[in-house]
Amino acid sequence: MKLITSIIKPFKLDEVREAMADVGVTGLTVTEVKGFGRQKGHTELYRGAEYVVDFLPKVKVEVVVADESVEHVIEAITKAAHTGKIGDGKIFVTSVEQVIRIRTGEANESAI
Repeated sequence: MKLITSIIKPFKLDEVREAMADVGVTGLTVTEVKGFGRQKGHTELYRGAEYVVDFLPKVKVEVVVADESVEHVIEAITKAAHTGKIGDGKIFVTSVEQVIRIRTGEANESAI
């Protein structure tokens, strides 16, 4: 099993969710986060005053999938979140040793 964590632009969330549902993802976790990468924030103008926005709003989407589904999910996220502009985001894949569904006690693949 793998945990796929993707950091994407907020307005791409619905497209990513739909794309993952199309490849069989049944559940996910979404968190509003802030951060920056190569873009290093930007400058905005508010009431005539210029100020720097160091951390940009992003969305973190996390999902645990079976090993055989990893490439399909990565492809779905990549296609749905792509704009071709800086700040599209990143995808991280990490191993998951164990998953337990609290309600039923199911473990691992059956708990996903």
